[in-house]
Amino acid sequence: MDEKFVQVDGLKTRYLEEGSGPEVLLLHGASLGSSADVWERNLAPLARHGLRAIAFDQPGFGLTDNPNDYSVAYRRRFILQFMDALGIKKASLVGHSQAGNMAVGLAFDHTDRISKVVVLATGSLLPPLAEGGKGGGEGEEGGSSEPSLDDTRALLEHNLFIHSLITPEVLDKRHRMSVGKNFQAFLERSKAPRGGGGSKETAPVWERLHKLPVPLLMIYGKQDRGSAAARAAALKERYPALNLHLLDNAKHLAQWDAAEEFERLSGKFLAS
Repeated sequence: MDEKFVQVDGLKTRYLEEGSGPEVLLLHGASLGSSADVWERNLAPLARHGLRAIAFDQPGFGLTDNPNDYSVAYRRRFILQFMDALGIKKASLVGHSQAGNMAVGLAFDHTDRISKVVVLATGSLLPPLAEGGKGGGEGEEGGSSEPSLDDTRALLEHNLFIHSLITPEVLDKRHRMSVGKNFQAFLERSKAPRGGGGSKETAPVWERLHKLPVPLLMIYGKQDRGSAAARAAALKERYPALNLHLLDNAKHLAQWDAAEEFERLSGKFLAS
């Protein structure tokens, strides 16, 4: 796996890359401490499917510079700018959590740039339950003060079914990505506009997923927060043709908890 840096819209941007073939961009979520490293264990398996797997730190995350604009709309536009900087005309997108909504929005609005979309653990793309079950706001995980190492561990435990995956190395890296300039960016994001800056459609995105103009794969952990399994089942019942899978013994970081199943499903889908 190669760690590289590139200038994108004036920001020094870090990315991880492995493999060759059709390009696939892996987009991390927006929780405090998120970075390209959430995909570190998945890059090589996806590359073995004949893919060029690329994960980058979004603006204000990881080792990428903090931007002036902290909105979701800016990070969404930045994906295309990152592709331009690497000379990528068209790519598939794998969006985790909040980034799944960003990926779907780009597929609707820039079909000429997006080949396929994999949505992973994106609660905002699921319908509410009749009794009111609904997920929390994506990207809001974190407190009002800089986290301690114990705080970082607690957040990882909340998002993982298999706690043994939280090795000292994983914990140390996650904590380093949660403090300093990244914590300041987290505070700024909490004040920024939430909209994705995409289509003016008034219908919820989940009601339009069956009309997405590119192939779509949706993956959720059965034990994820916000009644994800029940809401995913409700979406599948309403739109049976959707390619939607639930992974057992997996929470929000399903690409860690159920790495082999995630890689099998997404690798086969993206390489086909």
